[in-house]
Amino acid sequence: MNGNTLLLFFAGLALLIGGAELLVRGASRLASLAGLSPLVVGLTIVAYGTSAPELAVSLQGVLSGREDIALGNVIGSNIFNVLFILGASALAAPLSVSAQLVRIDLPVMLFSSLLVFLLALDGRIGQMDGALLLLLAAGYTALQFRLGRNGNGAGGGEPRPKAKAGRLAFQVCLILAGLVLLALGSRWLVGGAVEIAAWLGISPLIVGLTVVAAGTSLPEAATSVLSSIRGQRDIAVGNVVGSNIFNLFLILGAAGLFAPAGIKVSRGVLGFDLPVMIAVAVVCLPLFYTGAVISRLEGLLLLGYYAAYTVYLFLEAAEHEALKGYSDALLYFALPLTAVILLITVWQHRRSAAGSGV
Repeated sequence: MNGNTLLLFFAGLALLIGGAELLVRGASRLASLAGLSPLVVGLTIVAYGTSAPELAVSLQGVLSGREDIALGNVIGSNIFNVLFILGASALAAPLSVSAQLVRIDLPVMLFSSLLVFLLALDGRIGQMDGALLLLLAAGYTALQFRLGRNGNGAGGGEPRPKAKAGRLAFQVCLILAGLVLLALGSRWLVGGAVEIAAWLGISPLIVGLTVVAAGTSLPEAATSVLSSIRGQRDIAVGNVVGSNIFNLFLILGAAGLFAPAGIKVSRGVLGFDLPVMIAVAVVCLPLFYTGAVISRLEGLLLLGYYAAYTVYLFLEAAEHEALKGYSDALLYFALPLTAVILLITVWQHRRSAAGSGV
């Protein structure tokens, strides 16, 4: 590997971030002009925009024959979004969770995770599977806009006066410029990632699950953390949940549809990475349920688990002798302890709610 490879990788990452910024800015302002609520904007427009790097990278991956990067990117991004981005956002400021997220969007995220696992049991996400996921993406988007129009989306906004054509045209130009940067950046990032994987002697899947997933999720990270700091916490949480849903429905669906022979799913992914993604979605249930707030302590717990997951991946890739002891420590100590803490938290919340007559 030479310096040009690293330059290609980081230049591609910079273009992805810049393209996503233009796309999110233009799309968010257009949505604001339409009078949509902050939660619905976070779950749809912002989630679509910040997921655009994943879409660009995954499509580039399947079109260039690198399906493992496409699959690893989606799974790794979903894990990164919850453990790292929600954790970092909650650490910056405790996050409020709206009733709609608990009632509708969190169950959809769990459903999408389980559905992808079931579709992958035959060892492949085929073109029919991809078409089904894309239909579900369209249905979920339509539902969100309907909720937003009906004022059910946590603070539905009032439509603004008719905007001038020039302002609308400018926002559309921002969106188009963002898409161009995303397309170019994804090609450079995937090319650099493949060469880095070969130089390090690790599989492209591991690179997709870690480096590429974290890189393409930087727009979500920046959006959610800044939204949390600025008090726009509906957007912060909605962005993460919406991005995870779109990653599975839209991005994996599009990748499966355009991959000539579908996306191959290895036994390792079925036996470890997909179950971890499902477990990460499940852990949101008690976090979102208890007091409708994700505390700083819970944010720290999520960040700790992301670090543990990343360490596991690299120990496994290196076939390190410490992997067995590390796995046992996670499986028999850390995970049961976390489950007990979350159950106690839920029990205390229910007891407090019952005592207050809620």
